[in-house]
Amino acid sequence: MTKDLFGKALLDYQNGNYSEDIITSTHISDADPLPLPYLFRDYSEMPTLEQKALQLSKGNILDVGCGSGSHSLWLQEKGFHVKAIDSSEGAIKVAKKRGVLNAELKPLLQETQTFDTILLLMNGTGIFQELTHVSRYLKHLKSLLNPNGQILIDSSDISYMYKDEDGGLWLDLNQGYLGELDYFLSYKGEKETPMKWLYLDFETLKTACITVGLKCEKVKDGEHFDYLARIF
Repeated sequence: MTKDLFGKALLDYQNGNYSEDIITSTHISDADPLPLPYLFRDYSEMPTLEQKALQLSKGNILDVGCGSGSHSLWLQEKGFHVKAIDSSEGAIKVAKKRGVLNAELKPLLQETQTFDTILLLMNGTGIFQELTHVSRYLKHLKSLLNPNGQILIDSSDISYMYKDEDGGLWLDLNQGYLGELDYFLSYKGEKETPMKWLYLDFETLKTACITVGLKCEKVKDGEHFDYLARIF
């Protein structure tokens, strides 16, 4: 079980107790602050890939891993019916406090309603955890789509993190897929239970989609090896 330090941090910020940021790291990268204000950003502060995903959203929408609810709030303001889910109890409390009308503490695999648009943003493939889980998640997502529905998801090709100065890859051939990371989070001196977090390059995501009977197209490239994809 997680300690929900992410949720605690969001609640602190929402309640005016902001004194420090979340610290994240992975087994291939050093400690890096995740500024809490960024998790409460409005549309103008969002990366272009997120803005594009929101612009393409239609119909009845599911916001997966909604965090503080920034994406859901913007969509609500545009008149969309949005359901926001997250597995962080603190995040759901914050999303509700901020005005998200339909926010529920629920893991994606337990969702049963159907939608016209499903959003998985801020490295949406992270929720898949490992390459071996991707098909299971994609099949479930497919079952949640209405006819002509779409999944909008972003991720990054992180192979650049394994390149040396000459552009060659340094690889441990025993380690499996490059995008599988051990993810560590701490807040106010407390360490969260380590978790798995998956970055998928576009071609791997596309192949995985094809194997479960879904189509996948790249909508837009980001500024740093990231991309937005549409699955349908």
